[in-house]
Amino acid sequence: MHDTTTMLIELGAVVLGLGIVGRLAGRLGLSPIPLYLLVGLAFGHGGLVPLSTSEGFIEVGAEIGVILLLVMLGLEYTANELVDSLRTQYPSGVVDLLLNATPGAIAAFLLGWGPVGALALAGVTYISSSGVIAKVLTELNRLGNRETPVILGILVIEDLTMAIYLPILSTVLAGVGLASGSVTLAIALGTAGVALFVALRHGRFISKAVSSDNPEMLLLVVLGLTLLVAGVAQRLQVSAAVGAFLVGIALSGEVAHTTRRLLTPLRDLFAAVFFVFFGLSTDPTDIPPVLVPALLLALVTAGTKIATGWYAARRAGIGPRGRFRAGGALVARGEFSIVIAGLASATEPRIAPVATAYVLILVILGPFATRWTEPVARRLRERRKSQDSASEVVHEVRPAASSGA
Repeated sequence: MHDTTTMLIELGAVVLGLGIVGRLAGRLGLSPIPLYLLVGLAFGHGGLVPLSTSEGFIEVGAEIGVILLLVMLGLEYTANELVDSLRTQYPSGVVDLLLNATPGAIAAFLLGWGPVGALALAGVTYISSSGVIAKVLTELNRLGNRETPVILGILVIEDLTMAIYLPILSTVLAGVGLASGSVTLAIALGTAGVALFVALRHGRFISKAVSSDNPEMLLLVVLGLTLLVAGVAQRLQVSAAVGAFLVGIALSGEVAHTTRRLLTPLRDLFAAVFFVFFGLSTDPTDIPPVLVPALLLALVTAGTKIATGWYAARRAGIGPRGRFRAGGALVARGEFSIVIAGLASATEPRIAPVATAYVLILVILGPFATRWTEPVARRLRERRKSQDSASEVVHEVRPAASSGA
């Protein structure tokens, strides 16, 4: 009884704190993710007020948070949209992978983490935050801009890459032998491929089967199906998150629209719990020693994301201003970087503080980059033009002065 009372008090304090910091983030025009991480750091081991009984409950809530994040992301796209994005934007996706995964891998080797740490940190620096980017684009009224489909195409390719990357990472982290690991990976990728094929060919039938005019019944069926598929996927060595993502893709039309509306509050609640749990599992005293490498990595990968967006928008025939807007929009990292770090932290615990500091920096910098990359680039071009014009005038005046002499 005493433990239950203590757990309720702790949970109430954590959830109330999340509500307060979420409102504060909204007032400041920022994503609440960094504040959720700070709440976790404050309540975690080595924090100001460590939790004593509710950490296990929060851990389960964090797992559900990851699953809901991925199923909601899958609901944003149809299987056909994913295939179309792959056909038209795969060169940009390759550039995105090379430019943004490479700095993370190099940084991990420089920090002495070895191949496993390099694979994990490459994923952390590669994947942009779809949630933060979508929120900022909506707030800036850019959803109708010409470059926005390019941005969304890059995000779709990144999400598909995660469907392949997460099983590979899980297999490597498990530390199994080459033969066993190959079989496990083949099962994982085969399962993901079959699920994607079913979503492409039979998504309409799945949507019809789960459809209901009763919102309560629809919520129960979709949530139950998502958790069931995620659990089965985990048992088959596919990430539970990937299983949830594929369920989201399989649903389409009015069912997907209604499900998004019903699941959004649950997604927001459990996603906040997930970020808190990640903060709980990170000792705050581990962060100051890694702030410098995290800041350097953040600056480098902010630049590589801007270059990615510029290249992708240029391929789509968009002008210079739209190219820089696309690049700035892709800078933010967030939920999936933390998901990857959470998977890897058991095997490579040093990744957690670096990833926390890295995400804190870029989830704050991302909205500013979205707003200011294009204006700053425009001003720099204008200044360069004025300097070039001034130098041309000087060159013209000097010969005239020489001939007059």
